[in-house]
Amino acid sequence: MGIRPAFGGPARQAVNALAGYARNGVSSLAALALNAVTGLAALVVLALVLVSAALVPVAGFGRAPLGLGLALVHRLAAYQRRWAGRVLDRDGAAGSHRCETDRPLRATAVPEPRRRGTLRELGWLAVHVVTGPVPVVAVWAMLAALDYVWFRLRPAETSTLNTFALSFSIVAIAAVALMAMPLFRIGQARLTRRLLDGGTATDARIRSLTASRAAVVDARAAELRRIERDLHDGAQAKLIAVRMHLGLARGSRDPGEMVRMIDEAREVAGQALTDLRDLVRGMHPPVLSDRGLAGAIEASALLCPIPVEVDIDLPGRPQPPVESAVYFAVAEALVNVAKHSGASRAWVRLRHTAGVLRMTVGDNGCGMVRCDGGTGVRGIEDRLSAFDGSLTVSSPQGGPTVLTMEVPCALS
Repeated sequence: MGIRPAFGGPARQAVNALAGYARNGVSSLAALALNAVTGLAALVVLALVLVSAALVPVAGFGRAPLGLGLALVHRLAAYQRRWAGRVLDRDGAAGSHRCETDRPLRATAVPEPRRRGTLRELGWLAVHVVTGPVPVVAVWAMLAALDYVWFRLRPAETSTLNTFALSFSIVAIAAVALMAMPLFRIGQARLTRRLLDGGTATDARIRSLTASRAAVVDARAAELRRIERDLHDGAQAKLIAVRMHLGLARGSRDPGEMVRMIDEAREVAGQALTDLRDLVRGMHPPVLSDRGLAGAIEASALLCPIPVEVDIDLPGRPQPPVESAVYFAVAEALVNVAKHSGASRAWVRLRHTAGVLRMTVGDNGCGMVRCDGGTGVRGIEDRLSAFDGSLTVSSPQGGPTVLTMEVPCALS
């Protein structure tokens, strides 16, 4: 019989939490240092653009440097966009976030007019010249204060009160520094996103709808390829086998061999029929047509290997496309719970209020669900975005994980 280590429970959780804070602080400090470097680079690029723009009227001198400077501005802005997206997505994995707001726009998104996009990037560049290095200076000042209090400050009198005051000051400065670095990083990412991808509400709405349309097109194309592959490798191959068996039976002169061939053809035809039924069931489950959305979700919960508490209050039925999308989204969420969460229980809530269908799928698992972690969350978001729906994920480390899905729809 093995010996259980004495170190565990709350102590282990506390150590893991401290280790997580330390890792977050180190990554935040590295990100701030990188932003300071890009801030200095932004200063150089901005100076190049301004000087080149001032020299352009002088016999065209400076036109080539101006083009080079604008190209560098575009590259630096594109890099910061990607960095901001990664930071905001990682930050959302530790708490609540809307997955769609962290998604980079697809290549099919509606582009801004070139002139307005360049002016927006130049405005961001001027701001980043200041906001890039400033957080590093602030963190350096806090670390310098910590060094001064810890190593250099010597009180005139040695007393318990002085020792307590110095210890409290050290802990407070260290805590503020640890909390400030992630906040600075997230603040820089949000400011970058706001300055580079801000725009009016109409522009943001157009981009959101265009991205959701692209996601729907991609999902439908992938679904058609899956259906084609299943038909080609499944039912089509079996029907070809049926034809071959019937051809052999027709050419056979042995009655026993003919009966055997016909029986084999009949068995293969039954398998092909089963494949076709499974394919149709994957496109629109019969349980959804027979029992409605509430009954279909209850049936999906019964198939989950962990206990699932279902609480549904639905006075009517949504439109069939919305009903199918919601069912598959909830089913995918329950599959994710069973595969990845390590939970001992889960729950599903479904309500329809003020014209919005609101579903909540939660579990008491380990948390840390990410939209880009291969856990199917992005697929759920893509499925709901076709109906102007949204997905909000709350998944702190240690759980619980709560997926909130909202779809505007009317009930019949």
